[in-house]
Amino acid sequence: MADVGALLDDMRAEGEELDELVATLDEEQWARPTPAEGWTIAHQIAHLAWTDDVALLSATDPGRFAGVVEEALRDPFGFVDAAAEERARARPADLLSSWRLGRCRLSDALRGLEDGRKLAWFGPPMGVGSMATARLMETWAHGQDVADALGVTRTPTARLRNVAHIGVRTRDFAYATHGQEPPAEPFRVELVGPDDEQWVWGPADAAQRITGSALDFCLLVTQRRHPDDLAVRAVGADAAHWLTIAQAFAGAPGKGRKAGQHA
Repeated sequence: MADVGALLDDMRAEGEELDELVATLDEEQWARPTPAEGWTIAHQIAHLAWTDDVALLSATDPGRFAGVVEEALRDPFGFVDAAAEERARARPADLLSSWRLGRCRLSDALRGLEDGRKLAWFGPPMGVGSMATARLMETWAHGQDVADALGVTRTPTARLRNVAHIGVRTRDFAYATHGQEPPAEPFRVELVGPDDEQWVWGPADAAQRITGSALDFCLLVTQRRHPDDLAVRAVGADAAHWLTIAQAFAGAPGKGRKAGQHA
């Protein structure tokens, strides 16, 4: 069983690392475009702030969260962009302050929930540990967009294991978002972490296998790099196909990145 406290510590640390990237930016830098089409650095932080706030609603006020879901269903392909656009109009100092406050409140709320509590979300309901992992994953992924916009190379940490884990666990979800039936047999995923440690999921004798760099796998499942640009390899046709649709985040299939975009 996952150590929820450790996951929440990792979630907090991921937010703090991104905070260090944006804390001293001027207004011109906040308006800098990121690799996500139409999104500036301000949009990236605005999206994280909004998502933390709705996650807090899920944890503390399920009725109001259900209202957010109902509203999102009226515009399932545009509500995320609309929310980011609205918050990105705030002054950078106000946006930064609201993001900091929101992620602190979410962390405190999740720490106070009882074991076994399931939280409603835009995809399937999830436990507290899964919610913390999802928030860490999104913070890391949008942080990559910010880093790319600023020309910064981040140092990978052991927190990547959380991102890789949710990437593996969402295999069947990725098929569902594309209207496809997932393979019946499990895959084997073998990754090399930042300190050359081995991270593995799935049976050792699985015919379908994924191997490679943990960092590159995380960039792939969060769709921050094109599969052709990454050191991730597949054995088996099903595993190879999964790499083209893998998606660790909830919602509609993402647009991903173009091959060679970050060469």
